[in-house]
Amino acid sequence: MRVSRRTQGPLVADPTGFLKYDREEPPKKSYDERLSSWGEVYADVPSAERNEKVRKQASRCMDCGIPFCHSGGSGCPLGNLIPEWNDLVRRGDWAAASDRLHATNNFPEFTGKLCPAPCEAGCVLSISPLSGGPVAIKRVEQTIADQSWEAGYVQPQVSEVSSGRRVAVVGSGPAGLAAAQQLTRAGHEVTVFERDDRLGGLLRYGIPEFKMEKKVLDRRLAQLRKEGTRFVTGCEVGVDLSVEDLRAQYDAVVLAVGALRGRDDTTTPGRELAGIHLAMEHLVPANKYVEGDGPPAIDAKGKHVLIIGGGDTGADSYGTATRQGALSVTQLDQYPMPPATRDDSRSPWPTWPYILRTYAAHEEAGERKFAVAVKRFAGSPEGRVTGVELQQVRVQKDPATGRREVIPVNDEIETLPADLVLLAIGFEGVEEMPLLGGLGLSLTRRGTLSCGADWQTETPGVFVCGDAHRGASLVVWAIAEGRSVANAVDTYLTGASDLPAPVHPTALPLAVV
Repeated sequence: MRVSRRTQGPLVADPTGFLKYDREEPPKKSYDERLSSWGEVYADVPSAERNEKVRKQASRCMDCGIPFCHSGGSGCPLGNLIPEWNDLVRRGDWAAASDRLHATNNFPEFTGKLCPAPCEAGCVLSISPLSGGPVAIKRVEQTIADQSWEAGYVQPQVSEVSSGRRVAVVGSGPAGLAAAQQLTRAGHEVTVFERDDRLGGLLRYGIPEFKMEKKVLDRRLAQLRKEGTRFVTGCEVGVDLSVEDLRAQYDAVVLAVGALRGRDDTTTPGRELAGIHLAMEHLVPANKYVEGDGPPAIDAKGKHVLIIGGGDTGADSYGTATRQGALSVTQLDQYPMPPATRDDSRSPWPTWPYILRTYAAHEEAGERKFAVAVKRFAGSPEGRVTGVELQQVRVQKDPATGRREVIPVNDEIETLPADLVLLAIGFEGVEEMPLLGGLGLSLTRRGTLSCGADWQTETPGVFVCGDAHRGASLVVWAIAEGRSVANAVDTYLTGASDLPAPVHPTALPLAVV
C-alpha cells in the first residue's frame, strides 16, 4: 500500500533542484578499454562519490502533482514510485529508497541497466528543452539497486506459510523469474524449468555482457534459491518432461517461454548464401563464449560485418562484432535518420519520442546508414556472401491494404563488402514447440498466446505472461506481467491474493518502444 511522504513530515521535494543541477549521465570507460573487454561500458566510481552525484540528480525531481513518469500508459508499467524514491535519495535515506523501489520491482538491477526508460520520456522536465532534460530516473534506480546490494538491504524473503500447492514456471527470463519469486514468497512450491544449460533466458544469452554482466543475474538467482524457488536446467518441457507428467505433478503452470522466433528475410536475392544469419544465431554463442564455453561458431573477427535492422538487437550485435575484432561494422536502417529532439507533431509529450537513439556501441566504432535497403546479396563461387547492393528507399503504407512497403527512390546502387550479415529485423512470436500442442494451445495471428482477464489460457490451470503473451517487448513489461500473473495464479490456487497486479492482460503502452 502506498504511503504518501506528506504524512511523514514536512520534507518535500526540492522544487528548484532542476535549476541548481544539470542532468548528468554516468561516466563511461574509454573506447579502448571497452573494446578490449567484455565488461560493462560504465566506469567504476567509488560508492560515496557515486551516491553524492546521484543524490543531486534525484534532487531535480519536482514531485509533480500528476507524476506521468509512473502513471497511465506513458510511464512505468510497474508503477514504480519514482517521485518517492527520488526524494528519499535526495535526503540520503538509501534503505527507505530501496524498500520503495523493491516494493514495485523485483529486479531493479536489471531494469536499471536494460530498460530504455519510458519513465524519463514521461517526466515533466521533458516538456521543454529549457529544463535541461528529464530527471535521470534510470541512473537513480540503478544506483539504489547497487547500494541495496552493497549495504546488504537485499535479503531472502522466506515465506512463513506453505500453501501445499505446486506451480511450474516454464522459462527463466525476467517474466518467469518475477512470477516465480512472487509465488514462492506467497507460500507456493515453485519449480522453474529452463531448456538452456543456464538460467536467465534472454538476460543470459540475448543481452551482451557489456550491457549487463552476468554476475548481476547470478546474484539475484542465488536470492531466489534461498527463498525456496527450485530450478531445473537443460529440460525442455514437452520433450524431456511430458505434458502429462507436468499436469499431474503441478497444480498450475505458467508459460513464460518468450517470443524468440526471429523474423527472416525470405525475399532478397542471395539470402541462401553462407554467412547470412539471424542476429540471435550470433549473440547466443557470443554470450556462451563469455561464459567460458569455447569459441563461438559465428565469429566476426577479421570480417566486414553488416547488420540489418536498427533496433536494440541490432545494436547488441553491433557491439558484439566490434569486440570480436571485426574489420568493419555497418548497421542499416530502412527508415530515415530520426531527429535529434522530440517533434511534438509526431510524438507529443508524454509519449515515447521518435528521436535518434545512439547506444554506447555506436560511439565505439562502425557506421550507421539510414533510409537504405539491401537489393541483393552478392556471393562467391563457393556460395559465401561477399557483399551487398544497397538502394536508397522510403517506407510507406499501402493505402488499400495498410501494409508497409519499401520503395526505392532512385536506381543508384551502392556496393558494400560483407563477410558476415546479421538480420536483426525483429521477432515473429513464440517458437513452435511440443509443449503447446500437448497443452492444446495454438498461437494467435501475432504469434503469441492469448489469455483471459485472469491471465489463464483456454487450457484451465495454464497461464501465460511476458513476451509469450504480448510479443517481444521491454524487460520492464516482462517483470510487470510476471508479477501480475503471480497474483492470478495465487487467486486461482487459494481463492484470493494480496500479491500486486500492476498490469491487466489487455494493457498496452501509450509509449510504444
